Amino acid sequence: MHAPDGFIDAPVSAAAGLFAAGAVAVSLRGARRELEGASSPGTAERTAPLAGLVAAFIFAVQMLNFPVAAGTSGHLLGGALAAILVGPYTGVLCVSVVLLMQAVLFADGGLTALGVNITDMAIVTTVVAYALFRGLVAVLPRSRRSVTAASFVAALVSVPASALVFTLLYAVGGTADVSIGKVATAMVGVHVLIGIGEAVITALTVGAVLAVRPDLVHGARGLERKLKLRVNGELIDAPGTAPEPAPAAARSPRTVWIAGLVTSLVLAGFVSFYASADPDGLEKVATDHGIDAKAEEHAAAGSPLADYGVEDVDDARLSGGLAGAIGVGVTVVAGTGVAWVVRRRRADDTADAASPSGTGV
Repeated sequence: MHAPDGFIDAPVSAAAGLFAAGAVAVSLRGARRELEGASSPGTAERTAPLAGLVAAFIFAVQMLNFPVAAGTSGHLLGGALAAILVGPYTGVLCVSVVLLMQAVLFADGGLTALGVNITDMAIVTTVVAYALFRGLVAVLPRSRRSVTAASFVAALVSVPASALVFTLLYAVGGTADVSIGKVATAMVGVHVLIGIGEAVITALTVGAVLAVRPDLVHGARGLERKLKLRVNGELIDAPGTAPEPAPAAARSPRTVWIAGLVTSLVLAGFVSFYASADPDGLEKVATDHGIDAKAEEHAAAGSPLADYGVEDVDDARLSGGLAGAIGVGVTVVAGTGVAWVVRRRRADDTADAASPSGTGV
């Protein structure tokens, strides 16, 4: 659903850019708390690298367009997956990093439309998905199956919600004179189908991480219930039933991180060659309904990695594979870097607050 330059006029694009910048600023503050992991000691050491991995995985899976209807394909948006794995604030940052890398390096999504795309694909999907996810988890039985099921529903709903918000932005600042009603029907209709694919990918990924390292899933924190004993007719927490924390080495996320990175490289570097070549939902609707009448050429169209291929590499399979692998590498570095900077600032602020002089000196 990457909107190119020219779909939305300059004033609305600028307003969306300001909104996105404000939301990212809020997310930077919120992500400090998530990455610090105050509710689970030691979580910070695990969540920062996981945030970079989540960004890289989303980048990789977004290269895997899957067919959803005749002549139309879809791909993961990733907001729901990121929010559930690393938290909603960190999730916004992860998807924003992906969109920035795609726009600057791969000419995917316009530069002036970056604010629109972050608003639509990072903020809306994350907020809608996580709010629905938390609501479902609150009423469902406290189990891993419930978390997986809630992930499925949250991801499914987040995609048409994103399509609806894009339609609203186009209704205000669209550059072509088209029937908004027809655009809304087409956008929401096709993205409901894409949402099914999003839901399957999200639920499978969350379920897989839950199976091996539930402590790494932000949305599953506090899932375990304390053992209760009935004493004199009243239920009380059983003393000494909490499991001993595993040694740091045993709880290292290194194995999960390596497995996730290798999976991302395989998906982007090899499997992506077999992805559907049909236009995605937004591209198809734009072509059918004429909302691309004033679409502009991407400012980075001459990039050596434009269109997910490496310049001067003639073999299509090799070119696409190299571009995908480079994208995964750049995104994991950028995502991890942002997470570590945010976490470091949180640690510095905490140290300053604890200092008798208030300056940390």
